[in-house]
Amino acid sequence: MDDKLFEIATLLLPSAIVFATAYFLIKKFLDQEYQKKLLELRREAQKDILPIRLQAYERITLLLERIAPNNLVMRVYDKNKNFNAQKFQEELLKTIRTEFDHNLSQQIYISQNTWTLVKNAKESIIKLVNMASIKITDGAPAIELSKLMLQMVAEAKELPTDIALKQLKEEVKTLFR
Repeated sequence: MDDKLFEIATLLLPSAIVFATAYFLIKKFLDQEYQKKLLELRREAQKDILPIRLQAYERITLLLERIAPNNLVMRVYDKNKNFNAQKFQEELLKTIRTEFDHNLSQQIYISQNTWTLVKNAKESIIKLVNMASIKITDGAPAIELSKLMLQMVAEAKELPTDIALKQLKEEVKTLFR
């Protein structure tokens, strides 16, 4: 009986070794092929997503430029020269919010840190408009609010829109490294 067991073992052991070797080699090969396919799919996805992300960065850049106080004041004032300061303030705030709302969906393409800076920039510009309007007398012309806002901007060390733009540019650079 021991001879038969030994005979069976001598036949099965080399087969088991060959099977195990083949199994592990094939498994390793298939795993490598899977990784190659996965990498290829990621590269294809990057080709499709990169232009969309770049467009998002462009749109956020445009948003920040459009709500930058000096650009905002000039653009809105040109359309509303005859407004009083209160009505001009309302128009400025409406313009900021409209610009921001129009670009809300772009946040999925930029980092959370950069999006937070964009939101903070928007809130800071709204605060600037409101602070300037508090200092203006009721019924004053829109030009008074414009002048005061531009004066406040000139006194600021760095505008929140500039900070967000710097971060945005740094983030775009990382896409090409």
